[in-house]
Amino acid sequence: MQINLRRAAAFTTTLGGGLAAALPALAQVPAPWQMGFQTAHSPVQQRIEGLHSLVLWIITLITLLVGVLLVMAIVRFDARRPPTPSRTSHNTLLEVAWTVLPVLILFIIVIPSFRLVYYEDRTQNADLTVKVTGHQWYWEYTYPDHGNIDFTSYIVKDADLKPGQLRLLEVDNPVVVPAGKNIRILTTSADVIHSFFIPSLGVQRYAIPGRTIETWFRADQPGEYHGECNQICGTNHSFMPIVIKAVAPAEFETWVQQAKTRFAADPPVDPARLAAAAPPPAAQP
Repeated sequence: MQINLRRAAAFTTTLGGGLAAALPALAQVPAPWQMGFQTAHSPVQQRIEGLHSLVLWIITLITLLVGVLLVMAIVRFDARRPPTPSRTSHNTLLEVAWTVLPVLILFIIVIPSFRLVYYEDRTQNADLTVKVTGHQWYWEYTYPDHGNIDFTSYIVKDADLKPGQLRLLEVDNPVVVPAGKNIRILTTSADVIHSFFIPSLGVQRYAIPGRTIETWFRADQPGEYHGECNQICGTNHSFMPIVIKAVAPAEFETWVQQAKTRFAADPPVDPARLAAAAPPPAAQP
């Protein structure tokens, strides 16, 4: 059973990776009535989906087993039969079985879970490091490998959306990274706890004041990958979108040279822009 479950998880991961490679990245965003994951575009997210499939198979089999046992109990132990119920109070085999089997199931889940946690924790061969600082209510990004390029990223107001842009998911300055490269992410916060979350890349890390937390991803192809802050952080928590723009390595180098000039004159924090970007608070009833 364990081997079959592992094969199923491996098949799902491989299939997911193949589909991700076959589909264009374009803009990775949630779809209406979507029940499953967004298409995986990072090896981290592919492994997350593999673990999810493994656990799903396990809980499905457990649910079916419990359902069968309940039906058997209802049918076999009806009040009309047997007329003289069993008075068995102890069964060594059953005691051992329902103690050992759950332990084995937990081991099947725990081992790949720990492997995934360590895998997504950090990369030893980062091609680029991006420091992410959460603010109420915008993001600040720093590129320490490229002269400490530093800029802020605010939500695009509804009135400023261009045709084809997505409401509540667009920003004025996306994070630009090279596709196919290992990107180290360092998260922290300047005020309260935030959470840096990009579903299709398998990235979710808290941004905590006074701490620096690491993770990584590798976008498998150029495209835009959308996310949001998913830790409630105040009035405008829902207006902190994230856009990761993966480009070809040559295009990234061009962007770096332009960014050094463009963001050198911009202040890292602009309260006026923050106030203009934030939607007005809802009226109290």
